[in-house]
Amino acid sequence: MKYKALIFDLDGTLVNSLEDIADAMNKVLEDNHYPTHDYSAYNLFIGHGLLSLVEKALPESKKTTTEITRCFNDFMDFYTANCVQKTNVYPQVFELLDVLKSKNIPIAILSNKADALTKKIVATLFPDYFKIVQGLTTEALKKPNPSAAIAISETWKIPSSQIIYVGDSGVDMQTATNAKMYAVGVSWGFRTVEELQENGASQIIKSPIELLELV
Repeated sequence: MKYKALIFDLDGTLVNSLEDIADAMNKVLEDNHYPTHDYSAYNLFIGHGLLSLVEKALPESKKTTTEITRCFNDFMDFYTANCVQKTNVYPQVFELLDVLKSKNIPIAILSNKADALTKKIVATLFPDYFKIVQGLTTEALKKPNPSAAIAISETWKIPSSQIIYVGDSGVDMQTATNAKMYAVGVSWGFRTVEELQENGASQIIKSPIELLELV
């Protein structure tokens, strides 16, 4: 089957943003004299939204609602100002997007990252590629809730069954499944191939260009 549109996750799928996120969180931890984490630890912290990331990064004894909120606000201040310092686009992504654009295939981004940050990063790194860029606006709509993905399909007037959802985490594969979209996991992201398969990936790709075989 040839699919008619694609929705992409952002972090770990189109861009490697791990170091910017980790640097911002470690700055907050350092400022509060809390233990910091290696970059490798942030592979597991990322994917469920930035509030969740802050909670996971804090010491167990400090995970109170008040402290999570305070550190989250500090994190957001620093990360917003520094969210594209080290973030870079994965190899072949621009080649893929150029072909999709030339074929007028609809593409969108759906991320669990805060909406304003998602839009800032996309505007900086992908100007003129995406007309629909959706980040997290409320915790209730956080992936794997399929509501936002389904809303995008309705905007396009394309059935969910004809849309590919591309991501690097189990949450992304669950989102695709919940939205009845074709779940494609990427092997170059923050999570393992095993996690993708366990959460419903219909296909695993090793390079972005492989997506062209599906559209």
